[in-house]
Amino acid sequence: MKELVSDSGVKAAGAGSESLLPQVTLVTIGEEDAGQRIDNFLLRRLKGVPKSHVYRVLRSGEVRVNRGRVDQTYRLVERDVVRVPPVRLPQRDEKIVPGAEFKILLEDDHLLVIDKPAGIAVHGGSGVSYGVIEQLRASRPQAKFLELVHRLDRETSGILMLAKKRSALVGMHEQMREGTTDKRYLVLVHGDWRNARQHVRLPLHKYTGPDGERRVRVQADGSPSHTVFSLLKKYGPFALLEAELKTGRTHQIRVHLASSGFPIAGDDKYGDFALNKMLQKANDEYGVLKRMFLHAHQLTFTHPATGAQLTLNAPLPADCMRFLESLESRASPGGKFRNA
Repeated sequence: MKELVSDSGVKAAGAGSESLLPQVTLVTIGEEDAGQRIDNFLLRRLKGVPKSHVYRVLRSGEVRVNRGRVDQTYRLVERDVVRVPPVRLPQRDEKIVPGAEFKILLEDDHLLVIDKPAGIAVHGGSGVSYGVIEQLRASRPQAKFLELVHRLDRETSGILMLAKKRSALVGMHEQMREGTTDKRYLVLVHGDWRNARQHVRLPLHKYTGPDGERRVRVQADGSPSHTVFSLLKKYGPFALLEAELKTGRTHQIRVHLASSGFPIAGDDKYGDFALNKMLQKANDEYGVLKRMFLHAHQLTFTHPATGAQLTLNAPLPADCMRFLESLESRASPGGKFRNA
């Protein structure tokens, strides 16, 4: 596909100012862009151009598809020819993103599934210069299409899926909307968990805190949210659970557990801050845990191209395993506490 903007096709107007795409550009739509709306296509390709301006040129008829006018809801078809008019682009300092590779659980022509480490954001923004998606794009410059299928919190480790074709992205999003995927997490909580299997249905509301940080709370008029927790093992005052998502709200597992009186070990946003501080360093009572103990360990889905039913697993990271081992030693007959 012909690029909308190239280094040679942009006339610089001076540092910190704007640059002009100097002539009409004709773009032939390939497989990776087919199926999306024309407005989303333009917004993605003309990064930095205000949305209001993109919609203005659409309404004016300056953007054409196969020489005809279209409205913002038109969905592109492979081999469509899109006329993009000259557009002023804000000149931005390019940030160097280091390429990176991650442990791969599955890769083919349609999907890339990795085991994301804790502490790495899935994408840039909110004070983060870049994340997994930017690093993977930098390390794979030949990839024509690479998009996140879903997200994980920065502090959460485990299975993260990306699409290498738009058709795969659309197919996976459809499965997630219909609830046919099965996502499960391993989580360690503090408290006397007693039920072998427990359903938590608490409505969740997203809001922005005074510090500008995104947060979530239980609120009566919030979005319906459902998590099923299964007890795997108890370690004295801790319990290892498997969390099965029935809905996929922001911070769902973290807020459902904290609001139920069982904060996640190491959760610095919704957890027990005194306990977290204690876990940061070795002591006679607990081992060391310097992260949130939440790990996306299993994903079951239907492959969007082949129709095959697949289940992928990511083992617990070494730091989580070491912490469980320290709890196990204290749960032994000669330890600090007995396993309940």
